Amino acid sequence: MGSYWLEEATDPLPRRRLRGRAEVEVVGAGVTGCACALALAAAGVEVRVHEARTVASGASGRNGGFALRGGAMPYDEARVLLGGAARLLWEASERAVERLAGLAGDAFRRTGSLRLAWDAGERARLEREHEALLADGFAAEWLDEVGVPSGGRFPGALVHPRDGALAPARWVRRLASLAVEAGAELREASRVESLAALEADAVVIATDGYTRGLLAALDLAIRPARGQVLVTEPLSALHFDRPHYARDGYDYWQQTPDRRLVVGGRRDTSLATEWTAEEATTAAVQGELEALVRELLGRVPPVTHRWAGIFGSTADRLPLVGAVPGRPGTWVAAGYSGHGNVLGLACGELVAAAILGRRDDELLALFDPARVVDAVAR
Repeated sequence: MGSYWLEEATDPLPRRRLRGRAEVEVVGAGVTGCACALALAAAGVEVRVHEARTVASGASGRNGGFALRGGAMPYDEARVLLGGAARLLWEASERAVERLAGLAGDAFRRTGSLRLAWDAGERARLEREHEALLADGFAAEWLDEVGVPSGGRFPGALVHPRDGALAPARWVRRLASLAVEAGAELREASRVESLAALEADAVVIATDGYTRGLLAALDLAIRPARGQVLVTEPLSALHFDRPHYARDGYDYWQQTPDRRLVVGGRRDTSLATEWTAEEATTAAVQGELEALVRELLGRVPPVTHRWAGIFGSTADRLPLVGAVPGRPGTWVAAGYSGHGNVLGLACGELVAAAILGRRDDELLALFDPARVVDAVAR
């Protein structure tokens, strides 16, 4: 059983061939690569995108379908670790959600999201984040209790009202179509084994957790992690009208418009084995996902889809975006630590703007690959 999102029927992508040599070549046709290509092509740059399989076939078509603001760390923690840059990151992510909403068509639904307290300890952490968001002027709401069909109760929830739900593969295919219509060339089944094989003066690595083997420094800086998901047959009622996530993101779920339950996470069942680039499900994690379904519904409906995808994680949970140190003309936008649906769009456009000479120095400083690449090279 493969990804539910990737099974969706779709029209063939438009095709275009560049007449001459590409000025920029992008490796990876997920959300980052397609966003970068669209921004470059719209500015008149001759850009070619290489995809080893098909558009959105990696993490962009294998995730839980959440469109969330922010990053991999809670906002109150980000304020402590990043200072004023935390606000910059959250504001950039909110702009990216709005940009996504304007581009994605029916692939995006503005639902808001719920971050749930699994226990009293998580409730206290969520209350701190809620207070920090309000203190800095960000929209946030609080619920004292959230029930589920099984009769269980979550003791509190933080509501992010402007978040949304995605059909992620549909969204990225739309982004790819827009890029081609703007003038980009998209080559599927075009695996890049070595950057030396590319002819352009500028290359963008946009492969998130699938970067292995392209640059030794990135292999050390971006750790591949596996996320597993299952999907049930349509339920008789809509119980979860927006993305839900709990246990610090280790559990997440939502329902699709046809009421299927999409459930992911439980990586902490076996973290040692889930730090991997192997795109395969495991009995242990899938069994725990079924247990989560039972905790939510009181039963486990028939499961129609199971899959795994690989995302890239960094030690400080911030992406790497910008010029690769010691590699003139080589750029990277990757390492979203599980938050690539929105940050991938923001960072693809951010690196494209930098190539075009329209640098956002504050965000590029926050995401500078040198902070990690130089450290792991020592």
